[in-house]
Amino acid sequence: MYHKKCPGPFRQAQPIILASKSPRRRDLLESLGLDIVVAPSSLKEPGRMGGEVPKEYALRLARLKATNVREREGEVGWILAADTIVVLDDEIIGKPKGPEDAVEMLKSLAGRMHVVHTGCCLLGPGPPQGPFIEEEFVVTSKVWLSRPSDRLIEAYVATGEPLDKAGSYAIQGLGAFMVDRIEGSYTNVVGLPLREVVDLFLKHRIVTPR
Repeated sequence: MYHKKCPGPFRQAQPIILASKSPRRRDLLESLGLDIVVAPSSLKEPGRMGGEVPKEYALRLARLKATNVREREGEVGWILAADTIVVLDDEIIGKPKGPEDAVEMLKSLAGRMHVVHTGCCLLGPGPPQGPFIEEEFVVTSKVWLSRPSDRLIEAYVATGEPLDKAGSYAIQGLGAFMVDRIEGSYTNVVGLPLREVVDLFLKHRIVTPR
């Protein structure tokens, strides 16, 4: 869906390392004409701690992923990590275990509002002899799905698209037909809130306008 545009609106001044293997996050950044180095975190994701609300959990995972890559790669540039979670009634809806699980997930989301949180952590070099820079934030979007028939849900799951997606749908793909409306950032639901990320890139002069 997203295609790299050269030249983009930005001049890239510093290396950007994406601590994620998500092709959607990479595509979003490259759609701006940025050169991205992909260095996925090797972290085994910990579970949610007692009393930890979903958005805090997403942020903690992003922080851990960014730190993991920094410890492994060293001072190689600015490291961006993100973690996106789908939440229904305070329950985190992860990726389906298989087609049957995907069908049940979509049935539970159909006709209802769910929340998508993306926690982001940006780590970069600080001043000489000083601590490195850390920026972090969470962006939240609300998504309402329609009520497709059971047969249509099963037909969508049969395409295979939902099987590696949190919540079992891809808003940027075939799953868009089920989305009634969203409130908040669309790119956040895809996996990376671009406006907020670009604001930080501009703040730290990682990129500048052409």
